[in-house]
Amino acid sequence: MTDRRLFLKASVLAPAALAAARAGATEPRGPVLTRPCVVSTWDFGVAANQAAWAVLSKGGRALDAVEAGARVPEADLKNHSVGRAGYPDRDGHVSLDACIMDEHGGCGAVAAIEHIAHPISVARRVMEKTPHVLLVGEGATQFAVEQGFPREELLTPESRAAWQDWLKTNRYQPVANSEVGTYGKTGPAPLGVPGGPGNHDTIGMLALDAAGNLSGACTTSGMAWKMRGRVGDSPIIGAGLYVDNAVGAATSTGVGEEVIRNVGSFLVVELMRQGRTPQDACREAVERILQRKPEARDLQVGFLALSKTGEAGAWSIQKGFTYALCDGVRQDRLLPGLSTY
Repeated sequence: MTDRRLFLKASVLAPAALAAARAGATEPRGPVLTRPCVVSTWDFGVAANQAAWAVLSKGGRALDAVEAGARVPEADLKNHSVGRAGYPDRDGHVSLDACIMDEHGGCGAVAAIEHIAHPISVARRVMEKTPHVLLVGEGATQFAVEQGFPREELLTPESRAAWQDWLKTNRYQPVANSEVGTYGKTGPAPLGVPGGPGNHDTIGMLALDAAGNLSGACTTSGMAWKMRGRVGDSPIIGAGLYVDNAVGAATSTGVGEEVIRNVGSFLVVELMRQGRTPQDACREAVERILQRKPEARDLQVGFLALSKTGEAGAWSIQKGFTYALCDGVRQDRLLPGLSTY
């Protein structure tokens, strides 16, 4: 029963937001949630939040909640940007990235892992069972199998068909989110184009449990048709995800290379430590990207943050970025993040 009444038009908010951002003004504050609560990126975050809420509402730990929530889009065969139905790289290989971080600063991640349907759970095993933070490629797959995860073929018939169709043009051009993105700025992005319909990008999830502890998770199949071995921001602690239990947590979505260059999620949390609201911190992180690389305005990067007190906020380069939130009062809510353009 998603409450679409709260889904304000980002296109209306964006001009005022841009003017305020350039003037250095403080933006309207984001929603303040009651504890426990969970927020996540994009519209598929609604279903993910439901799984997380099933844990949180029973007094469960935030870490368990974000893992349970992230597994939902990973298993969704209609989701071509996360998990087992993700679009492959240009050579036809489905490779997945994920990371997880808890309230103690513990973290684990996997990158370019293949044949494993739930990389978020493997990332947690890396955190809890190894002295390492990040395992990649064949080593990550080997570790997962040793930990009891089944080895599977992840390239679904639908994803294979989209890949084979893409091979006819062999054109790679990341664009903004599917609702507002364009393909070469000539029209709506066709199915399978990075940023096009069905290729919505990462899910990042942040939770605050009844005990007042924060955790986060991030999982993706990365950009469709990427170069083999390409890894974006999603499994990189500090880029795709960062949690500081004394301050707050942040996650990112969009073109990962731009997030990595600015250590985006860590930046958002550090700005919150300096006193910014989650929304202001996300805005400033986006503006930092644009200041350093003005041409990034044609791409999409978004940040989502949650403070220790339960205040949420989001900001993106372009309109169209949405996030889902859930607490004891708000169930199945979807909101727009403000945007610079």
